[in-house]
Amino acid sequence: MADPVGRQIARPVRKLVAQVAIPDAAVDHVTQPERDVERRLIARTDDDLHIDRTYQRAALKSLQHIALLQIGQQLLEDLSKLDVEISLNTVVLGVFPDRKVMFVKSGDMVETVDAKTILLATGALEKPLMFKGWTLPGVMGAGAAQTMMNISRVLPGRKVLMVGSGNVGLIVSYQLKQAGCEVLGVLEVLPKISGYKVHASKIRRAGIPILTSYSIKEAKGEKCVESAVITGVELPINACRPVQGSEMEIECDLICIAAGLQPFSELCWQLNLNMQYVGALGGFVPAHDEYLQTSAPDIYIAGDLAGIEEASTAMEEGRLAGKVVAWRLGYLNNKKFDSHFNEINIRLKELRLGSFGIEREKGKKLLLDSSGTVN
Repeated sequence: MADPVGRQIARPVRKLVAQVAIPDAAVDHVTQPERDVERRLIARTDDDLHIDRTYQRAALKSLQHIALLQIGQQLLEDLSKLDVEISLNTVVLGVFPDRKVMFVKSGDMVETVDAKTILLATGALEKPLMFKGWTLPGVMGAGAAQTMMNISRVLPGRKVLMVGSGNVGLIVSYQLKQAGCEVLGVLEVLPKISGYKVHASKIRRAGIPILTSYSIKEAKGEKCVESAVITGVELPINACRPVQGSEMEIECDLICIAAGLQPFSELCWQLNLNMQYVGALGGFVPAHDEYLQTSAPDIYIAGDLAGIEEASTAMEEGRLAGKVVAWRLGYLNNKKFDSHFNEINIRLKELRLGSFGIEREKGKKLLLDSSGTVN
């Protein structure tokens, strides 16, 4: 995939003369020049369609869009110097055990590639949350709302209720506020906030309340979301017993779900890879060794597909995967590879320190113990 992880993978491989192709179904938004920041955010309703240009610039800066654009653009520029082929508007239909990859290019051309090595970096999907009315227009993942603002310049709603106080829920709540939405509150089913305190403090200073031990019960509306019914809940979470007398109906037109991410692993299931359920890493993850090789020979993974962690961790694993593939294909000698391998693993270990990283480290160890890879 042509996301930052995929580009991190490709750079070290291509520098060592291996042939690399990066298929991606996404439109190449990261290569647009910074003048795209000047484009307007467009509201969903008919009235007050355009946001003032000066305010829009400030909002986009607060969304860190420019910084993200520069990172992606720099990676693509590095790849262009190395003559890496990047296939946009390309959807992979299947990856087969004989390392044949089938994909649709430009909407109608079906092609296949016979690869010596395959590295999957398909990223993650948002976890859905099912409740009465959850299919109404106006219920969406927090990541979808973020994409509408950052990429499409569309304001996804006016009055927003966020469900989930993990880092994604907290960060996107702040971004929605900066873009001009009224964020009514953040609901968290646990008795404590799930994300980092720094993000929680930031949105509280912005006047956004966080309700712990609360969840959504129902989304109401005729053709789209018009209100949400929320309720207090009692432990244990899996029983999710509502607290009598705690129900409230809140008028809103957007309900954002930030229930976490899960690895986008359909191709791994198709390959019949050894899959392990690790809750700390987002769900079912392909078992892999320290070289990010799966249970199938010459098939590797990286990024969120290898377990949901921080973005910086995903990019480091992209670098590691690129080095491993280059080494296994004979383009990197043992001495250089060992040096790179050790340096990257030191950084990965540091990223997994602290209370949030301990469980992810345990999850990674479980995957290593059950990898069953062929060396």
